[in-house]
Formats: sequence, C-alpha cells, structure tokens
Amino acid sequence: MNQPLLVLDTASLYYRSYYALPSSMVAPDGHPHHAVRGFFTTLAKLVDRVQPSGVVAGWDADWRPQWRVDLVPSYKTHRLVKIPPTGSTSPDVGAIEDEPETLGPQVQAIGQILDAWGVPRIGIPGFEADDVVATVARLQQGPSILVTGDRDLLQLARPGVSVMLTAKGGMEQWPLLDDDGVYQRTGVPPDRYVEFAVLRGDASDGLPGVRGIGEKTAAALVSAYPDLPALMEAAAHPPYVKPLTPRLAGAISDSAGYIEAATTVTTLRDDCFAQRSFAPPRELVDPPELARLCSEWGVTRYVDEAINAVRINCFRP
Repeated sequence: MNQPLLVLDTASLYYRSYYALPSSMVAPDGHPHHAVRGFFTTLAKLVDRVQPSGVVAGWDADWRPQWRVDLVPSYKTHRLVKIPPTGSTSPDVGAIEDEPETLGPQVQAIGQILDAWGVPRIGIPGFEADDVVATVARLQQGPSILVTGDRDLLQLARPGVSVMLTAKGGMEQWPLLDDDGVYQRTGVPPDRYVEFAVLRGDASDGLPGVRGIGEKTAAALVSAYPDLPALMEAAAHPPYVKPLTPRLAGAISDSAGYIEAATTVTTLRDDCFAQRSFAPPRELVDPPELARLCSEWGVTRYVDEAINAVRINCFRP
C-alpha cells in the first residue's frame, strides 16, 4: 500500500482550534488549553481518515519573512498591531504580531509535545510554514497530502500531491483537492494558481490584487494568455481582445510593479532545507517529558489518541 505522507500547515490547525473551541476548556492550572486539545484531536482524526505513512509538522519559524515584506510592504500588515514601547505615549511606533495572549503558550506547548513525541517539526528561519510544506512535498519520494487553511498551497497540487483545505464544519466537509480538483474549484490549473492569486489579490495576506479583477476575471485572463508577461504585453498594446478590455488593460499596466513583486511573494519556496527523513517515530523520543507536558496541560487523553492513531495507521506490515 502506497500510503501518503501527511504534511501539516500546523498554524492553520492550531489557529482553527483556538477560535473554534471555547476558552473554558482549561488545563489543571486554569489556563486555557483549547488550542492544544483541539490540535491533537484534529491530528488523530486526520490520521484515521488519511491513514498516512507518517506525519510532518510544518512550523512558522518566520511568519512574515523580511524578503517578502521588502517586495510587497503590505504583506500581512493587517496581522500587526501597533503598540508604543515602554515609556512612550506614541501609538504609532513599535509593532508586534497580533496574536491572542492565551494562544502563544499553547503554541509553545504544541511544539514541545510534538518534539517529545518525535514527530518531525520543521521550521526554517527566513521562511514560512508554507515554504516548509512545499519543500517537504518536493523531497517526499511518495504521495503527500497537505493540510492547510491557506489557499496559496493549491499551487502545489499535482499527481501524487493533494491539498486538504480546512473548512467550516466537520472534517468530512474538508475538500481533498488533486490537480483536477483545483481546476474545478478555481478555473485554473495548479501551475497557474500563482498568476490567478496575484491578479485576484488575497486580503488574508495583505495582497491587494489588481483593481477591478475578481476571481472570475482573474481565471478568464489566466486562461486567455500563456503567462503574466504575455498578459502585460497585451495590456500595453491595443487593440484589446476579450476578456481583456481597455479598463482592465489600464489597471494591469498601472499595477506592473505590483504584479512582478507579488508573483515572487506568492510563489512558495520549495528549497528551504535539504533532504531529511520523514519517517514517523516508532518509539517516543522522550516519554518522561511527554508525560509531564501532557499532565501539565491536561491533554494526556488527546495526545494518546493521536499517538495511537499513528501507531495503528503508519506502521502497517
């Protein structure tokens, strides 16, 4: 049986748990543990559904890499909150990630539990978890299923690589998209998804897109031209052929700098680390530390369910 590797955009899953579950779920010390509990419950269900060869957790070592910000300064700016440094009365200086106060400790706990368990947790300085997932998908010798709430990962779908998008409702409603599924959902094949996303824009990443171009128009333009340079060349030289119109041509020409920069920003890097083993752990790496963490956070039951799911599904004869 050629089981797929399960590759997690980990932040998508713990953010989803944090906002989906009530903060009244607490650890023995009274601190909320809903993100930790929800993450490992979700992981157990994912392993049962996918029956993978192993699990890899892509980690955000740098959620907003400077090289992407240098290209598109608006990149993820809406996820920042301006706060004054100590002693200052100015509200316009200093910037931190707008992360809920009770989430940070839970994210740290999830990472520590994964490490004590032995699940590969990969975060690379200067790169986002999306880039880690892209690199794992390239290096993996067999099939992969990438789990994320980020549409940018749709660009990675191809034979042997499918993308499961988290969605509202239960996991049975999460679509599992191969390359044809991406085309049916967006109107463009995965290898043209970056062009589609650049034209359409993505408010969740602070990418404005091209004025007046929504999803349908973006898909039509991508389908009509072999690449973005060809589209921009056509926009610069009338007469125009539909779906290109004078209005769209003007907007595209005005956005030439953005289009070039956003293409680099939106394209996931699949070279952020070298080959490594993605084999699942047959034995716990640090049982005493794992037991301590699970007890401290009150999640022993949920982590045990995830561990047992891996043991049952990932180590088949």
